[in-house]
Amino acid sequence: MNVVDSSGWLEYFGDDTNADFFAPAIESFEGLLVPAVSLYEVFKRVLQQVGESEALQAIAVMQQGTVIPIDETIAVKAARLSVAHKLPMADSIILAIARLYDAQLWTQDADFKGLPDVNYIEKRPQR
Repeated sequence: MNVVDSSGWLEYFGDDTNADFFAPAIESFEGLLVPAVSLYEVFKRVLQQVGESEALQAIAVMQQGTVIPIDETIAVKAARLSVAHKLPMADSIILAIARLYDAQLWTQDADFKGLPDVNYIEKRPQR
């Protein structure tokens, strides 16, 4: 199972320098878990940068994976992870989902650097 952080989705959709790092996890929809908060973050960013049509297309691709809503178990686990690792809310929710589903987390967000079961790549300058 894989979870791709919002930064990875944006990198992939933008065909940026780390897009190839995220492609295997994203393109394997069968084992892909998509936190609902990632839908929010990606939709918002794409809407701001290029428009609603492209934002709707982006989340349509994301919804080919299994969307995971935030429930009370995820909320409590996320709060604990947020305190333990000093993570922002969305990051802690994404990590909680990865941990609860025993999935690998793919990211270029430095907040996750060094955490177990995280496939991290440093953000490189855009092409």
